[in-house]
Amino acid sequence: MPVLEKGRKRVRIHQFWAHAVDDRAWNGPAPPAVVYIFAKTRSHREIKSQLADYQGVVQVDAYGAYTALAKAGRSPGPITLAFCVAHARRKFIDVYKKTKSPVARDAIERLAKIYAIEAEIRGTSVAHRHAVRQARTAPLMNDLRAMLDDVLDQISAKSGLAIAIRYTLNHWVGLTAFLGDGRIEIDSNTVERTMRPISSTSSILES
Repeated sequence: MPVLEKGRKRVRIHQFWAHAVDDRAWNGPAPPAVVYIFAKTRSHREIKSQLADYQGVVQVDAYGAYTALAKAGRSPGPITLAFCVAHARRKFIDVYKKTKSPVARDAIERLAKIYAIEAEIRGTSVAHRHAVRQARTAPLMNDLRAMLDDVLDQISAKSGLAIAIRYTLNHWVGLTAFLGDGRIEIDSNTVERTMRPISSTSSILES
């Protein structure tokens, strides 16, 4: 958000952070809600301050400021980072658009099958979502990882495909967190949808 501060002729770019919750995917108790927090920075100190009293699961993209939240010994307790599968899929889509890579297409098609399962179980109970994911989705994710591991050893480390694969493998624990907890969504689209009205608005604040 561009902000024109008193005494300055040029704007500074400040930030809106969005925190969203929507339990409808697993029939939870909380109604959908979002809070927007205006801040001067995107720093790790800012998000640590915003979540200073929170412990539990946070679903995020791979922005580096979030990693400090998952450090051992954090007070008041640990935060589990669930990463966004849609972000990983987007990287393979970008590679396929540029290169028509059969490997990228394979990864996209594998993820499409996983998303199809998610569509089937959305709105069911935590226990059911967990059971289906363990029985049907976990093997698909394991096969995807095996394929990516195998391909990575055979391609240039500087290629776009290698970058997409390394991103996925480096965030694998967080990308598969949804398999072990029926409350967790496969991606962070819940919060991304809440940011669209803000990001599509062009305005300047004065302070």
